[in-house]
Amino acid sequence: SPEEILGRISDFKVRHALLTGGEPLLQRPVPTLVRTLKEAGYTVSIETHGEVSIESVSGIARVVMDIKTPSSGMNRGGWEKNLPLLNETDEVKFVIASKTDYEWARELVRSGRIPTREILFSPAVPALGMPGRFPGVEARWLAEKILEDRLPVRFQIQLHKVIWGADRKGV
Repeated sequence: SPEEILGRISDFKVRHALLTGGEPLLQRPVPTLVRTLKEAGYTVSIETHGEVSIESVSGIARVVMDIKTPSSGMNRGGWEKNLPLLNETDEVKFVIASKTDYEWARELVRSGRIPTREILFSPAVPALGMPGRFPGVEARWLAEKILEDRLPVRFQIQLHKVIWGADRKGV
């Protein structure tokens, strides 16, 4: 329950709670958990793929929405209904795995439809054991494209993959 979670995390002496893993918004108690954490003085962030409505947590939690790019095979367009629900203090991120992904995300950024101040582009690491399906891009290439196109985005590396490698389970 939200109260049990609050009791378990209070020993950590932190003031920020991040809900992530799979898709938190598919869990029915999450809006109640967010409110419980906020009432207890926590800052709350939720990482979401954006295909589920963020309405129940918009304005309460800081939303970090990962808009799936074409190479992911997971972009169903549901994120579009969430764009008007985002606040300028929320974040939108794109994991870029191909030139097509970059161009697609670049055009969405340039469209002005994303209302957040923070937009992140992150290079994808090629999928292990799935050559050709998820190609990935070099970090340097992506950084240079962002600079060349003068995009108002922040370049982000997936540090857990740099530190532990792309194939580490449970990171």
